Amino acid sequence: MITRLGWGQHSDANIFGDVQSKGEHLPFVNIYVEETKQGTTTDKTGHYMLIDLKPGDYTLVAKALGYKISNKKIKVEAGKTIEINFELEEETLSIDQVVVTGTKTFKRSTESPVIVNVLDAKTIEMIQANTLSEGLNFQPGLRMEVDCQTCNYTQLRMNGLGGSYSQILINGRPVFSPLTGLYGLEQIPSNMIERIEIVRGGGSALYGSSAIGGTVNVITKIPDDNAFQLAVNNSLIAGTVNDLLISGNANVLTTKRNAGIAFFASRRERGAYDHNGDRFSELPEMQTNSFGFTSFFKPTPRQKIEFNLSSIYEYRYGGEMEVVPAHQAQQSEERTHNILSGGLDYQLDFQKSSLIVFVAGQQTKRRHYTGILPDTKDEMMQHFLNPPYGTSLNTTWQGGLQVNHRIDQFLGGVNVLTLGSEVLFDDVYDEIAAYEYKIDQQTSNAGMFVQSDWNIVKPLTLLTGIRFDKHSLVDQFISNPRISLLYRYKENTQLRASWAAGFRAPQAFDSDMHIAFAGGGVSRIRLADDLKEERSNSLSLSLNYDRPTEMVIWGFTLEGFHTQLNNAFVLEELGSDEHGVLFEKRNASASTVQGSTIEGRFNYNRRVQLETGLTLQTSQYRDPVTYSSDLAPMRKYLRTPNRYGYYTLTFTPDGLFNCALSGIYTGPMEVLHAAGSPELSDIDELFQTPVFWEHNIKIARAFRLQSIDSEIEISGGVKNLLNAYQNDFDTSKNRDSNYIYGPATPRLFYIGLKIKSL
Repeated sequence: MITRLGWGQHSDANIFGDVQSKGEHLPFVNIYVEETKQGTTTDKTGHYMLIDLKPGDYTLVAKALGYKISNKKIKVEAGKTIEINFELEEETLSIDQVVVTGTKTFKRSTESPVIVNVLDAKTIEMIQANTLSEGLNFQPGLRMEVDCQTCNYTQLRMNGLGGSYSQILINGRPVFSPLTGLYGLEQIPSNMIERIEIVRGGGSALYGSSAIGGTVNVITKIPDDNAFQLAVNNSLIAGTVNDLLISGNANVLTTKRNAGIAFFASRRERGAYDHNGDRFSELPEMQTNSFGFTSFFKPTPRQKIEFNLSSIYEYRYGGEMEVVPAHQAQQSEERTHNILSGGLDYQLDFQKSSLIVFVAGQQTKRRHYTGILPDTKDEMMQHFLNPPYGTSLNTTWQGGLQVNHRIDQFLGGVNVLTLGSEVLFDDVYDEIAAYEYKIDQQTSNAGMFVQSDWNIVKPLTLLTGIRFDKHSLVDQFISNPRISLLYRYKENTQLRASWAAGFRAPQAFDSDMHIAFAGGGVSRIRLADDLKEERSNSLSLSLNYDRPTEMVIWGFTLEGFHTQLNNAFVLEELGSDEHGVLFEKRNASASTVQGSTIEGRFNYNRRVQLETGLTLQTSQYRDPVTYSSDLAPMRKYLRTPNRYGYYTLTFTPDGLFNCALSGIYTGPMEVLHAAGSPELSDIDELFQTPVFWEHNIKIARAFRLQSIDSEIEISGGVKNLLNAYQNDFDTSKNRDSNYIYGPATPRLFYIGLKIKSL
């Protein structure tokens, strides 16, 4: 492929060459000049050509998915044509991927002063994660939990902190709203995802409010070749309840590869599952439809426009398993979601600078019911006249710009300066008139940030930055600085140290909007009138080592973390009214979360790969907190184990057969069991959960159809192989729906069929 790099005049300075791996030419490899980010791709024969380059000294880079990045120093002279050929090595273990979340600029992970973990589409497929929620369990320091026996809403805990301490991004934008956070992690299908980047620890210096625990950036698929994939997967929960998932993807690229679009679509139907035989579900019935696309267009080599749009519809129903309207069931929760999300980015590159302008948004409409059928005739009549149906509407949008500038001679090193400005607006309306429950909250946040990514000398990088935010619920400007230091010892070892400040605004978050059943009534959460913003200081220290040999790559990461929260948010019981128990979100004095994470990885000859992680931690308030009027105040966080981890082991002897073992470990933790259920006395109790080991296995075999350039894959497996599942659920309509812990599902068997292009 020949590309002319226009810069105002003809230089007749040209580069040509090819890209090979193990004697075979590689098509569609990205070839670009690192200093200008301008370039081309190899054609179908693996050859490329760049013409009329501006004379100077540059670094020429070859980059392709599944191969190690290669770069070469070149000298471009007017009137001369040079040949530069590349030999790429296949990736055995992804230890040096290009990431963006830690600094908002593209960097190799080993060169980032902040640890960025990556969960790519291949791994998501190997562990049979059908949704974003299922995939996040298999990353160090992360734990997904189900928090309602009836509706099964989920939240992500990072380093022990609850879901509202984690900033969820879609393509780098925080449009994952508070309302969406209740169910959104389970609504995003895995075939929409290209990769997930995770940064643990304070990220408010770049992303503002709620990035105290960490940041999860979901990056959607973008086309890199013309391709298609269709898949059907059917599961049997406990061997009885059907869960059917149908998905499809298609990529379309122009001949010049300067425009393309990636489509995705999926449909899921799952029946309700009753574990204890009381005719009340532990897993709700679900129907989900989702579709969307991500597209790009390069009008010139220096410009790029990206546009993404997705639509998700979900219906879920949990509670009494009778075919009646929700308000006629003994107890039930019904949810109907319609979610529309999208974003538009424009990027303009200069020789050493770039400008990014963006806008993104999400709208969620929800119709919902949460109710219990009363026992007396008069109360039942009132219930039928005014059933507790609710309406929710949430609109979130963000707009802003970012400027990056590279200074090649900065006090003896290279510095990349990043400046940005963003405005975020969120409007949440959630009401159930029958319960006199209402959240009507409009918030806005204007932020400005500056960052210096200074490579002082080759092994030493200093990252400093500060962000200023003005949140509508906070009177004063809030500043959040960050300092990170990276020292690279030789090529295999990185030492990192980091300190970051953060904040969380006193607004309603996802868990605050959840109406829970407890003892024949419902529990609700309200915000204290004098609620102040939460502030944090996070420290981390880590050692990363990877040892590559001809046949084996192995490595490990050791990280220690310490986060102190001031004015920490806490829920305390206020008492009861005619509807149930009322909790209030207040400020506690302070709390501390600290511990360590250990990661290990091993790859033998691209055939056997092992990745594992274990987190050891403690989470405590400085002063005791009253979780229940029946219990003595305590300092420890609830629903937070001191030990948890994961492993994945894959075996791929050739390109056609693969086998994957994976598992999740959850240590004991304290959970509150509310009074009023048939299984409990008339006072609340604290319960310590058992240890859970959840093991999974998947086997897949592919068959290539060369005549139609396609491949068919047949797969099957078992999730939760040993059926490690909670066995003391409450029963009947008066159950405590928050009394739930352990793995998300019991043992399930599945089979799958997939056809895709080669």
